[in-house]
Amino acid sequence: MSVKNLLLNTYQARYVNRKIVLLTDVLVGAACMLLGSALYFYLDPSASWSQFLHIKWILPALLFVGAVTTFVSSLIFSTYKQILRHSSFVVSYRLLAMALCNALLVIVAMALLFAITGIPYSMRMLIFTAITFFVCFVLSISFVRFVMIWFARHLTRITVPENHINKQVVLIYGVNSAAEGIFQMLRNSREFQVVGFCTQESANNQFRLSDLKIYIIHNKSDLVKIVRQKHIQGIVFSNRYDFLAERESFIADCQSLGLSTYLCSQISATSVNEIARDSVRRIRIEDLLMRDVITHNHQSVRKVYQGKTVLVTGAAGSIGSELVKQIATYGVKQLVLLDNAESPLHEVRLYLNEYFPNLQFVPLIADVRQRNRIDVIFDHYKPQIVLHAAAYKHVPLMEENPCEAITVNAEGTRNIADACVAYNVDTMVMVSTDKAVNPTNVMGATKRAAEIYVQSLGKAIEEGKIKGKTTFITTRFGNVLGSQGSVIHLFREQIAKGGPVTVTHPDIVRFFMSIPEACSLVLQASSLGNRTEIFVFDMGEEHKIVDLARRMIRLAGFEPDKDIKITFTGLRPGEKIYEEVLATDESTVKTDLPKVRIALVRPADYTQILQPYEALCAKAREVKPMDAVTLLKAFVPEYKSTNSAYAILDKHYDAGKGIPTRVAFETFSSHNPIEACETMPFNQVTTIDYKI
Repeated sequence: MSVKNLLLNTYQARYVNRKIVLLTDVLVGAACMLLGSALYFYLDPSASWSQFLHIKWILPALLFVGAVTTFVSSLIFSTYKQILRHSSFVVSYRLLAMALCNALLVIVAMALLFAITGIPYSMRMLIFTAITFFVCFVLSISFVRFVMIWFARHLTRITVPENHINKQVVLIYGVNSAAEGIFQMLRNSREFQVVGFCTQESANNQFRLSDLKIYIIHNKSDLVKIVRQKHIQGIVFSNRYDFLAERESFIADCQSLGLSTYLCSQISATSVNEIARDSVRRIRIEDLLMRDVITHNHQSVRKVYQGKTVLVTGAAGSIGSELVKQIATYGVKQLVLLDNAESPLHEVRLYLNEYFPNLQFVPLIADVRQRNRIDVIFDHYKPQIVLHAAAYKHVPLMEENPCEAITVNAEGTRNIADACVAYNVDTMVMVSTDKAVNPTNVMGATKRAAEIYVQSLGKAIEEGKIKGKTTFITTRFGNVLGSQGSVIHLFREQIAKGGPVTVTHPDIVRFFMSIPEACSLVLQASSLGNRTEIFVFDMGEEHKIVDLARRMIRLAGFEPDKDIKITFTGLRPGEKIYEEVLATDESTVKTDLPKVRIALVRPADYTQILQPYEALCAKAREVKPMDAVTLLKAFVPEYKSTNSAYAILDKHYDAGKGIPTRVAFETFSSHNPIEACETMPFNQVTTIDYKI
């Protein structure tokens, strides 16, 4: 490769080519060999050039010795491999060691040369020549390195086209070692161009730092002047103390002028727990699923939602808010957000205002249990599509509060479904759960009861028994990673605290998907359904919760059971070890979409379930837990309690002493022994023995 090509490649690559650095060092070594020899003859009166000058090849030989020894010593110490644009203007120990090695090699090389050629020489001559060579080489190579470092840094600045990199022109706040260190870190940055330092201390007015000017800023007018002169776009603070101290004055002035403010990270004391907090926050849900992310056809969904008025219940929850975010991209006419949680709904509103400023949306505080409020909303906004995500979902909490689970999950769903029919909604999509399949807890049973109601209502409309046009679609999926109160949040906090991570049972397994995946499939199913059906999602392989915990610990940078302990706490009320497999060939049929199947469920007659469904909701409104759960078990026969106080009801069924359906749907008398249970603490209910 020619010198011209080397220089051209160096210019284009924006760094000094190693071959050029090595070639330069070799040339310096050759020149210093000649200069060192000349200095020896000049400084030593007893020596004379005349005894060597008559040998024609002596000068080329000296140049060759200097070049070869420098080449070898450079290879040994790799001094030509340093990145010059990031190097400082100091002579490194490696460079000095290389020069000393070079001098020793010169002694050996000259002794061999003179011995082979028969030229007389003395050890004194070799040592003095090596010393003069060493001094010349150190001085020369230091100067050359200084020039090359300056050239490399200058080359970095001039070879990057300005139209390719939009650097922010910034000042560094503060005049101290930390500020100077930040400048060294940012000087070759592709994002920032530091043009100086700024301070409010007048004592620094006549000084410079790192060859950059220090600007004194006493007030806002000084700041305005500097911003205009130097086209400043941001201020970088070297430490958090200055940043906090100036937040009411200087930073306020910066913000008023549209300047960005940056706080540069600094070295500080830390702990394992603090590192854990930072590490665990970076864990991605996709890394835990260990499978490809499920995606859907956006165009087919857009055709369904574009130009429509869409109502989302539970719009502030984990699923509801993600549905809102995805629907907002489909060009809907109006998006109505319904939730009874004030602060979370406000957060969703702020998000939509920021990212979808042109979207027409209405946040409404309302409770799905209030039928009159629901009627007013449907009458006023006349939604065409309703996504019903409002529900109570936490299994242990609903096991302890069954009446609230029934009124929200069952009665609330009925209110929304009836309103859809009354106000001519085209499609209602109910978000259900895998826990509705052969439920073992109150939460799953209430969701199954809601499924039965909307499915029977939809079938009644399709068969012409009820006047209406609404298509009822139900979607079932398993546990959603990252949702509010999910195991991910619990494990994150526990890992951040240093453990232990708590798992209920070593064999407990669940099906998982991410929030965006779940909502994506809900929307896809809503575009697919044209009749009353329950769609279930293929969520891949089941995951052991303990394996999920170990995976999170490893992703956070720790070793399970060594750095972070895992402990088992026992199954919670209503919790079972194995969830039902949703999408099997025996229980489902295929659709045109991968990952989405139609569930085969037992049909229910709408006219026959109305009375028991109302009795169930009425008993829940009366806040009679045991009575309500008894009716719930009668309404959902496959509901068998696990690890629950309500398992006592199953024992009577198993013993052939179950409550007849006609009695179960009647109002219990005041002397009913079940009512005695309601006056006792929840954890003592299982000790009551009764017969009906």
